[in-house]
Amino acid sequence: MENYRTRPKGDYIQQTDWNELYVLTKHWKSDLTFYQQDLKFLLKLLDKYFIWITKKENLDAVKKIGEGILKDKKTGDQLLNRVDGHLTHIAQTIEDPFKHDTRLFREEHQELEDDIAKFYKTVRSNRKQVFAITEHIVDVENLEHLLEE
Repeated sequence: MENYRTRPKGDYIQQTDWNELYVLTKHWKSDLTFYQQDLKFLLKLLDKYFIWITKKENLDAVKKIGEGILKDKKTGDQLLNRVDGHLTHIAQTIEDPFKHDTRLFREEHQELEDDIAKFYKTVRSNRKQVFAITEHIVDVENLEHLLEE
């Protein structure tokens, strides 16, 4: 299994300072925003070819992949909301480090990072499927004329 984490191995989360965790979390937000835009593009790509499909097996394949992309979009929205909340927690902890349970926060940070890494892996897998099915559909359904537009 590939590792999509952006932090060094070991006890980085437990030992690093709050400012570094804040920067890392801002990086997550930027990446998640990019992935959301990527998912919109993939849905548009599927929609463009969907109307030209005549074979049931191709329709079923595109529908299944589209459902996966929609699920990814929903997961991405949830992760962005969690990251926003996490950024607020970090900012509050930086302002008053004794007011918050830092151990609990660091556990939350690690769990969020694991969920984001899983999301990245799923989106990349679904992206590959989208490109594979669109290539297949262009070949099988004789849609080369669409590429010339």
